[in-house]
Amino acid sequence: MPIRITGMNSGLDTESIISELVKAQKTKVDSVKKKQTTLQWKQEAWKELNSKIYKLFQNTIGNMRLATDYSKKITDVSNSSIAKVISSDSAMDATQTLKVVKLAKTGYMTGDEVDVEGSVTKDSKLSDIGIKAGSTVTITTGGKSTDIEITEDMTIDAFTNKLREAGVEANFDEKNKRFHIAAKKSGDANDFVITAANTDGTDALKKLGILSYDEKTIKEYEKYKNMSEDEKKAAIAKDVSSRLNEYISQREELLKEQKKQQDSLAEKKAAFSTEYGEDIETVDKDDLKQKIDDLKTKIEDAGESATEADKEELAKLQGKMSAVEQYESQQKELDEVTKNIADVESYLDLSDSANITAGSKLQTEVEAAWESKIKTATDIVNVGIDNLKLQQSKVGKVDGQDAHITLNGVDYYGENNTFEVNGLTITALQESSEEITMTTRRDTDGVYNMIKGFLKEYNALMNEMDKLYNAEATKDYEPLTDEEKKELSDSDVEKWEAKIKDSILRRDSNLSTISSAMKNVMLQGAVVNGKQMYLSNFGIETLGYFSAAENERNAYHINGDEDDAAVSSKDNDLKAAIAADPDTVIAFFSQLSQNLYTELDKQSRSVDGVRSFGSFYDDKRMQDDYNDYKEKIKKQESKLTAMEDKWYKKFSAMETAMAKMQSNQSAVSSLLGGM
Repeated sequence: MPIRITGMNSGLDTESIISELVKAQKTKVDSVKKKQTTLQWKQEAWKELNSKIYKLFQNTIGNMRLATDYSKKITDVSNSSIAKVISSDSAMDATQTLKVVKLAKTGYMTGDEVDVEGSVTKDSKLSDIGIKAGSTVTITTGGKSTDIEITEDMTIDAFTNKLREAGVEANFDEKNKRFHIAAKKSGDANDFVITAANTDGTDALKKLGILSYDEKTIKEYEKYKNMSEDEKKAAIAKDVSSRLNEYISQREELLKEQKKQQDSLAEKKAAFSTEYGEDIETVDKDDLKQKIDDLKTKIEDAGESATEADKEELAKLQGKMSAVEQYESQQKELDEVTKNIADVESYLDLSDSANITAGSKLQTEVEAAWESKIKTATDIVNVGIDNLKLQQSKVGKVDGQDAHITLNGVDYYGENNTFEVNGLTITALQESSEEITMTTRRDTDGVYNMIKGFLKEYNALMNEMDKLYNAEATKDYEPLTDEEKKELSDSDVEKWEAKIKDSILRRDSNLSTISSAMKNVMLQGAVVNGKQMYLSNFGIETLGYFSAAENERNAYHINGDEDDAAVSSKDNDLKAAIAADPDTVIAFFSQLSQNLYTELDKQSRSVDGVRSFGSFYDDKRMQDDYNDYKEKIKKQESKLTAMEDKWYKKFSAMETAMAKMQSNQSAVSSLLGGM
């Protein structure tokens, strides 16, 4: 809006005069804006209500129309401290007996204190506690055996990581200098044993505090001792095959890395030749370094008078040295990769590149390892169990164990404490000689609560709809303009607008349609097995016109509902019906819900140009009306602006004329005064 300075000559309050002159047009603008605001509030009210209706429609009613959603089963356990049971819908109604014989356990070893003076940390080397390089131990868990060979520089932490890689949980407690090792899962098959694969391996386990000769470990040693020649050959072949595949995979990765390094070095060599005109591999580094040092000294001695040419030459020589050093560093990496390739290939027979097989070195190593493992196992077993017990570490070992239950006289075993049997999920909690009972039945309380929950949600929505439809008329109230708001306090404005919003859906045709449709479905009941039934057949009724609170006359109450003071003293016919004939109750409410769902689905269908899919009110029409108001406001405001401009121009012309007249009077007065 332009800034206007008026009334300078006439002394008139032009602003006020013009405001009065255009007041009629301003009222037209405000009138359209108020209608638009009223419509906006109506849209907001409907959006909120629509979401509540849609929630009831899609969630609650959508679920209740399916009979399977009522078919919940529960199982009562005579002693819930021994077992807990979750019932699926497919569980049979029956009473069964259960006995928890054993609970599943997870294998766990608490190692003896590492036998060394002073502290031991994760970074301590195994060699520092007297363990020889080449000592080998075997971890067997979940049917898989993994050898761990101790190297010269292996640390406690590195050994712990090897244990984890072998398939067990492992940690070293620095404070107490003990290993803690556990199976990853409960159950006998998931338990672990740690055995020595050679004589030094036995010594290593002893010094690490994890040498155990428990029953499962002895059986593992006996398995090795008693291996037949065929079993031994099969074990060797399996290990050779496994290591062969590992070496082939390692070789492929190393060859890729070698090619990558070679290509990179070739690029660096070509770039160096282009930049410096010489072969990077023939550069004399000592000579280059001397040139750099000499030039640095020259520049430092020259101080501020050092030439730019010398500085540029120094930068060039330094760049050259950097390129040479990077090339040499990468060449060392390539040499290391090449060495590793040679080491890996020493285990392979590459005579046929299309069919790489195990080399003699690999075959010999595996055979020697198995000979050592079998000899070590034989020596240990021959010592005798009593003597072995005297040699083992003071470990605490809990064996992995399967759970064992007896259900109706039939034994079941599992690696954990949860069993799934014929629709029941049984979790064993406590071993006991007591035989408990499990009684599976239909969850009648669940059916009752489902119906009660539906009615509670339906009533809340219906009461709100009735309240909105029957709201007090506020025809004398309309939205306030900005000018009107300035004349009131914030609280008064809030109260004024709340009164309008509370009645915004009064006598709304869309609200009447959806509300009436829902009420009619509820009143009509449903047909079950050819018989017409109503909500009243199950003790569900409204309170009546004079008994119900205002705007709560269409709410349904369950007779005997302890949470409903109005009917709590009556007999609960719904509970009785569910107990006596649950199928009829479920059939009735499934059909009633289906009828209600069908009606709401029909009411929420899209109508071209009127309403969107999922809307129970004319949202598209309202939006079109809102947009029309925007255009009307724009046109009315344009008229108001044109009218104001017209009057300002007229008053401006008057001011100009008066200014000229005053100027002429001054001139005449001056002329007369000079005579």
